Amino acid sequence: MSANKYFDVIIVGGSYSGLAAAMALGRALRKVLVIDSEKPCNIQTPHSHNFLTQDGRTPKEIATLAKQQVALYNTVEFLNGLATKGNKIENGFEIHTSSGNIFFATKLIFATGILDIMPNMKGLSECWGTSVLHCPYCHGYEIRNETTGILGNGEYGFEFTKLISNWTKELTLFTNGISTLSPEQTRQLEQHQIKIVEKEIKELEHINKHLQNIIFKDDSKKMIKAMYTRLPFIQHCPIIEKLGCELTEEGYIKIDPFHKTTIQGIFACGDNVTRLRTVANAVAMGTTTGMMANKELTEESF
Repeated sequence: MSANKYFDVIIVGGSYSGLAAAMALGRALRKVLVIDSEKPCNIQTPHSHNFLTQDGRTPKEIATLAKQQVALYNTVEFLNGLATKGNKIENGFEIHTSSGNIFFATKLIFATGILDIMPNMKGLSECWGTSVLHCPYCHGYEIRNETTGILGNGEYGFEFTKLISNWTKELTLFTNGISTLSPEQTRQLEQHQIKIVEKEIKELEHINKHLQNIIFKDDSKKMIKAMYTRLPFIQHCPIIEKLGCELTEEGYIKIDPFHKTTIQGIFACGDNVTRLRTVANAVAMGTTTGMMANKELTEESF
C-alpha cells in the first residue's frame, strides 16, 4: 500500500467494532482504511458467548471470519500496523503509522478498545479472562453454581455482588481490606447468605489460569473456582485525547447518540466508549458508527 493515500474514512482498530464499521462503510461504497495492531482487549479470553450465531467460538475465530467477509468489499483496505499520531488538517485528518506512512481521511473512527491495568496481585493477570472475569453475561453461564468471589468494595462491590447472586448461591465478597459497605448493604448481603471477607489478599492460586484458592496475607486459604472484578483502565490509543476528544469521568470516550465524539469528524465505538464490554455490543456499535459516518459524509457533499 502506498503512503499519502486519501480515504473517506480511516478506522483505527480492526477488531469487532472496527470491522463492523468497515463493513457498513464498504457496503456504502466508501473508501476505507482499517489500521490494526492486532491487540484486541479480549486476546486472552478462550471463548466468546452471548452473541447470536457465534456463541462459544473463540474471539480469534470470530475476528478472522469477520475480516474475511469485510475484505470482500473492494473499497476497504487493511494495514497491519500501529497508528502513532493524528493531526487535524484542512478538510480532514492525517494519521501517521509506526512504519512512517501517512494517510489522509475526511473522517476518523476510533475502535481502539481500552487497556486494563493489572493490580499488583500475583496470579490475577494470568487468570484474567479465563477464571477472573469482568462480565457475567459473557461468562456467567459457564461458571453457574460454582464457588465464586467478587473482588470489590463499597458501592461497586455491593452492586456487583447483587448482580452475580443470580448465577450462584456460593458467593463471597472479598473486600481485600476493611469493608467500606454501609451497614444496610452489609445487612442485605448477610440476609442472602453472602459472606464478606475483609482479609487482604496475597495471591490467587491457579492451575493453567483456572483458579483454585485465594491465599491471604495471613497465609490462610479460601477455595474458589471463579472471581469477578472490574479493573482500572486507560484508553488503548493515546491519539484520541491528543486530537482533543473529551473523556467521561470514568475514562471512556465521550460520544453522542450518533457516536460522534466532541471533535467534529471523529467517531468512536466499542469498548473505548462503554462499560457494556461484549462482542455483540461492539459489533452493534460499529455498525451504527459506520452508518452515521456515511450519513455525515453524504450530508456534507450533497
